[in-house]
Amino acid sequence: MITCTFEHGGIGNLRHIVTHAIVEKDGSLLFVKRALHLSEPGKWTLPSGFLDRNETTTEGVLRELYEETGWEGKVLSLFRINSNPNRPKEDRQNVSFEFIVEPLRETGKPDNESSEVAWFPIDQLPDLDEIAFDLGETVRLYLEYRKSKFLLPLLV
Repeated sequence: MITCTFEHGGIGNLRHIVTHAIVEKDGSLLFVKRALHLSEPGKWTLPSGFLDRNETTTEGVLRELYEETGWEGKVLSLFRINSNPNRPKEDRQNVSFEFIVEPLRETGKPDNESSEVAWFPIDQLPDLDEIAFDLGETVRLYLEYRKSKFLLPLLV
């Protein structure tokens, strides 16, 4: 939680905003393995991170994609907004904006938040229960969306 003092002097606890990138190329999804110094160390996750001040959610998701994987991308669609205050494995009550992102080109190297970057074929994904935080649910929903397109974005 973020503690803020408002203009009338009141104090409130606010939630963090994060972005997640669902990136598919040639029937494979892009994952990063979380570095050992982060929460949920050694687990696979979608490229993701906190929104910086003065950036939009689409700018943030593309920045995080590049920082964690070295890939540049183009946002295709907002997939889901997850504002559930009771998300499992969360200590900060993040609100996440999840985007479908088209990979354009790999032009950089991953930062120190990723110990590994890998493309997993759809039929060989990590066990969804073992993906960091609750992003296994995001992947499960995306796989359903691939089979039969439904109206986006999903709101939770």
